[in-house]
Amino acid sequence: MLTAFVAGLVAGYGVAIPVGAIAVLILGLAARTSLRVGAAAALAVATADGLYAALAVLGGAGLARVLAPVSGPLRVVAAVVLLGLAGRGLWQAWREHRRRGGEPTGRAAGVGLGTPGRAYLGLLALTLLNPATVVYFAALVIGRRDAAAPDPAAGALFVVGAFVASASWQLTIAGGGTLVGRVLAGPRGRLVTAAVSSVLIAALAVVVLLP
Repeated sequence: MLTAFVAGLVAGYGVAIPVGAIAVLILGLAARTSLRVGAAAALAVATADGLYAALAVLGGAGLARVLAPVSGPLRVVAAVVLLGLAGRGLWQAWREHRRRGGEPTGRAAGVGLGTPGRAYLGLLALTLLNPATVVYFAALVIGRRDAAAPDPAAGALFVVGAFVASASWQLTIAGGGTLVGRVLAGPRGRLVTAAVSSVLIAALAVVVLLP
């Protein structure tokens, strides 16, 4: 049983640690809003990773075969969403900077992904659009010796381990974003943070489309 939990931990860290568009988005949200918003976004990503780990345990090879034909369209949708978030984030930061001299406003924090509820739902949907995550977990499950006749308890522990690993890493990113936000607390610092985050997300969106 412990082996299955550790395997889930390793799998969760394996998919979470590489810095990509989602990590940049969490970092930017926490830096420009609050730790609550960043933590909600982080838990949304962990939820999606846990769901995909569960689907991989339940579906195994069959799930990977079902998703393979639509992986291309899903990548396009994910890239479009990323580009939209990048443009919206930069536009909102510039509008805030022009209207209020960069001072945060309640309205700015309440639109887009600026509240914990919206951040959770937005990041959950965005992460679920990434077919690479489920393929990753499916490949790990298929490679296990007990994939043909999985133990339900071991499968559950694998999913829990994946969720715990992803949540711990994403929350670390959110906490780091809060510290960055405190360091770059001035109007120009927030604008620069938004610009850098938007550029990185846009670039990573282009990478998603590459073969």
